Amino acid sequence: MKNSILEMKNITKEFPGVKALNNVNFRVAEGEIHCLIGENGAGKTTLVKVLSGVYPHGEYSGDIIFDGEEHKISSISHIKKAGIAIIYQELALVPEMTVYENIFLGHEIKNGFVIDWNETIKQASEMLRKVGLNVNPAEKVKDLGLGKRQLVEIAKALSMDVKLLLLDEPTSALSEDDSENLLNLLRDLKDQGVTCVLISHKLKEVIEIADTVTVLRDGQTICTLDAQNGEVSENALIKHMVGREISDIYPKREHQQFGDTVLEVKNWNAYDPKLGRNILEDINFNVRRGEIVGFAGLMGSGRTELALSLFGNPDGYRIKGEMHVKGEKKSFKHPQNAISAGVAYVTEDRKNKGLILIQDVKQNITLANLQEIANRGVIDKNAEIKIANDYTDSLNIKTPSVEQKVINLSGGNQQKVSVAKWLFVKPGILILDEPTRGIDVGAKFEIHTIMNRLVEQGMSIIMISSELPEIVGMSDRVYILSSGKTSGELPIGEATQEKIMHLATN
Repeated sequence: MKNSILEMKNITKEFPGVKALNNVNFRVAEGEIHCLIGENGAGKTTLVKVLSGVYPHGEYSGDIIFDGEEHKISSISHIKKAGIAIIYQELALVPEMTVYENIFLGHEIKNGFVIDWNETIKQASEMLRKVGLNVNPAEKVKDLGLGKRQLVEIAKALSMDVKLLLLDEPTSALSEDDSENLLNLLRDLKDQGVTCVLISHKLKEVIEIADTVTVLRDGQTICTLDAQNGEVSENALIKHMVGREISDIYPKREHQQFGDTVLEVKNWNAYDPKLGRNILEDINFNVRRGEIVGFAGLMGSGRTELALSLFGNPDGYRIKGEMHVKGEKKSFKHPQNAISAGVAYVTEDRKNKGLILIQDVKQNITLANLQEIANRGVIDKNAEIKIANDYTDSLNIKTPSVEQKVINLSGGNQQKVSVAKWLFVKPGILILDEPTRGIDVGAKFEIHTIMNRLVEQGMSIIMISSELPEIVGMSDRVYILSSGKTSGELPIGEATQEKIMHLATN
């Protein structure tokens, strides 16, 4: 057995009324890639916050041993000095600063009391070379794509002589190519002696890269699996994560005869004045009653831009083309016009655009349709609570009460609150943009089940997804976008991941 670089023994962390971690044990061997997985709410984030010093020693019980020494971690600076770097989903970079300034921010290279910029640029270039990023170190971070920003964050960690690198959902918003590049980099870092801990919901990449996998469930360590012994498989991981077997996260639905066309878009064009170019060109598609229509395409293909242009055009694109909703020609100048016509949009960015995190569950659920529960401009609190409880029950939102702040819910339950918010406007057409991004396999199954139930009740769904298995597993028809144009339409019987990718890259 390899020597351990990190041991977290009997870690227990409690919040009022909740034991978030219950005697969790987590051991990481030196020089391995160790994946930490579990459903949303399993305790992964809390464990990382204990390790990072967000919850300092005294606010939890248990022992942390790193590199052979016991540490009573009191702050984030403590772990940096020890040689631990944690890279969160929300990257800690300053967009207006250059790449080299970001890499050495907080541990500047100085000559006396003055920053040595020449040496900073030289060493930053060396760090960029190590992570395989070919950019000018003088370029501003704001001008880089998300995949490159991730690599800058890792270069920053390497500049501090990191021994243990922990990455929290690093590929959740990356394209497939950027994700693969990042996984290859982790393999290279492993060869260089850097130990990596990866938190991910993407079981495919866990199986691909992990030497060891630890599973948390309900705040407890369920098991640690050795990939070298053949213990790591998708079925095994799912069973340990959710406590039961889920044979198919895409629940079956009979592809019934669909109703009349409820949405038809013809020759749809959108010009973005900020970019100074067309972002959508001659898009044509239709959606029938009771149908899930998938939209696939690479990042930048125009999927989200299409959804926003249809949903009242909040980003101010210059639109040309026709849209018919239930046979009537429509032109939405504001999202409220779309809502009034029975069209709703669940954004891909639930934290920043979909929900008000500091407000409670009931306020978020009723936010888009307050007139339904208002009497002469005054909200009926009892009606608000009843509506929120009804949706909480029907969507199985796990929360102590509807008065719990949304920020305290897991990602999967936040997503269900976001869906409930738009179901309350009683739409006939629901646009779901990345409906299962950043949530675990159990929550994905629940969201997919909800989608099936909605279309069986007569709703029509447009689903935008970067995950090709989800597109194939949930759609009745698939449209593929490439560079702002429709590059293909496939009935689900002909849609394969290979065909979709071929059309997406045309």
